[in-house]
Amino acid sequence: MKVLAIILSVLTGILAGDYNAQTLSVEEQDSILGVQPTGRYRLVKENEQQIFRHSSVADWFIEDTMRHTRKRLGEGMFKGEEVQVRDAVMSPNGRYVAFAKDNNLYIHKLDFGTEVAVTKEENTDIISGIADWLYEEEFGTTTLFAWSPDSKMLAFVQLDESEVPTFSWDVYADGQYPTTESLRYPKAGCQNAKASVCVYDVATKGINRLVISDDRLGDVYFPRLRWTDENTLMVLRVNRDQTKMEVFDCNAKSTVSHLWYREESKKYFVDYSLFDQWQWLSDGRVVILSEKDGWRRAYLYNAQGTELKALTPENIDVTAVYGVNEKSQTLYYQAAPTPATRQIYAVNSKKGEITQLTQEEGMWSARFDQEATKAVFCYQSFEVPNTYYLYSKNKLELIQDNKEVQEAWQANGLPEPQLLNINGLEAMLIKPSGFSNQPAALVVMHYSGPSSQRVLNRWRKRFEYALVEQGYAVLIVDTRGSDCKGRAWRNETYMSLGQKEAEDLIAAANEIAKRPDIDGERMAIMGWSYGGYETLFTMSQKNHPFKAAVAIAPVTDWKLYDSAYTERYMRRPQVNPRGYEEASLLNKAKYLTGNVLIIHGTADDNVHVQHTMQYIHALVEADKQFEMQLYPDDNHFLRKGNNATHMHNRILNFLQNNLKQ
Repeated sequence: MKVLAIILSVLTGILAGDYNAQTLSVEEQDSILGVQPTGRYRLVKENEQQIFRHSSVADWFIEDTMRHTRKRLGEGMFKGEEVQVRDAVMSPNGRYVAFAKDNNLYIHKLDFGTEVAVTKEENTDIISGIADWLYEEEFGTTTLFAWSPDSKMLAFVQLDESEVPTFSWDVYADGQYPTTESLRYPKAGCQNAKASVCVYDVATKGINRLVISDDRLGDVYFPRLRWTDENTLMVLRVNRDQTKMEVFDCNAKSTVSHLWYREESKKYFVDYSLFDQWQWLSDGRVVILSEKDGWRRAYLYNAQGTELKALTPENIDVTAVYGVNEKSQTLYYQAAPTPATRQIYAVNSKKGEITQLTQEEGMWSARFDQEATKAVFCYQSFEVPNTYYLYSKNKLELIQDNKEVQEAWQANGLPEPQLLNINGLEAMLIKPSGFSNQPAALVVMHYSGPSSQRVLNRWRKRFEYALVEQGYAVLIVDTRGSDCKGRAWRNETYMSLGQKEAEDLIAAANEIAKRPDIDGERMAIMGWSYGGYETLFTMSQKNHPFKAAVAIAPVTDWKLYDSAYTERYMRRPQVNPRGYEEASLLNKAKYLTGNVLIIHGTADDNVHVQHTMQYIHALVEADKQFEMQLYPDDNHFLRKGNNATHMHNRILNFLQNNLKQ
């Protein structure tokens, strides 16, 4: 159990959710979140308390480094309160700080130490400048406001949640009676928040709503705002089915907008997140990232929104755009030459010459300076933890390695993964070292959600190694729909989640069971969130080879999950009823075979425990036996108190009981 103790002490559990191949390491953040250009004032955050996955409230302070004083942000508006606020952003000129408290926006004026309200909505269903639960979870943001470059205007998204249904759950921890918590949670096909984009003028204190053509409130999302000059705001709009992505060039003063870019598909969803990689050049040209031609490629557009040329080749997915050195006309980017690896490249936008800057097999990432002249490169692989280099003048200079971490891990004597390709599926196998001549029991671990990846040549030491230490072989598989194999592969499961992924997991397990070192009679499968859903789906197939399964926080019916995620891959139930019916586990409970452990937190705001409860009802009606573990008042990640340790020990005990010889 030595390895399990090490892993739990560092991780407090397996991460649930989509595994982003571009996120290579845990980045430490300083508490200083903003510094005035003169250096006099600093914006500092303390005592942060998490709300949901990304959001938090905290004590924010303005520190005056000249007078050695600090002032709590918000106390000018809320005298006598221990004010905790949400997102706070200093203006480019360093004279203002915009911040959110509850559902309204405010501005702190550093010159005078005073504060004014940008919005004054008493209706708590009207949210200004910050994300509701849906935007936070599915569009990966909490901040929906942005300063203009001259600090004269503040753009923000306003959301009206008044028609969004409410989901509530009981809290059991203390007291004679349980209490209740709730949130506005739009499920597939239900009413979303109505969204609009507004601009606040600091001088006049007036608010204008931007006029964006064909704007049907409630049927669109505005997940990103970006100023390109003092008066021009680029607004990203995505239709509800997420089959169309539009970028509007908006005049913040006249409120008039025109369509600058449109990407639409009748066969696939359009990936809004690629907008985050776009690079605006000083002459108005834009480097955009798009998968419109079947692969994620970088293109150069002129200031009017007309494509000039493709900058990166076909048949390789670009996974990050780092910046453009305008003097040398060089674009720096990350791409996946194979699905499990990442390399860094440079392309001369004038000549079209591409140079691969990194060579070692594994995962390379980078952070460039604003002019894209220097960067810090990070490298990692199965054998090598994060190692940092300074990139300058086409040379790499070692900054820091992690030899101590590497040597400490190697002292455990555990094997590294072996990359495999099983019938076209990317996979990796970790076999226990020093095991006897008896074939090892196998645990298949997976996520299987659209555009996700877990088979990556990176330094990742998690619960799979606790299993390996106990003598299990672990197979990690990326099914159809996974990332970095082109757009068509990513959309293999579009409109019909569940079935193809199950077929792939079964095929991979059957193939690996042919090996003499794997015991095909002792195999289990486990997954979390989408992986939990797909685990139960697989156990409901008549030809599956698994004796046991662990499903953690599983989706069981997509009509119960949130609108933005579900409709991205399934569209709405009203237009795809057959797809939803065939993807539901509730009508597959009668086909479940094998020993199953279902785990869920009762305060899961993401995949509600309602999923598990409805599935349990279906299992009981079908007279199917199962094991169950609930964690009171914990959320999707099950890290509260001793829950992570308890859960992992429960899983080990379950596997031991069901896979023993």
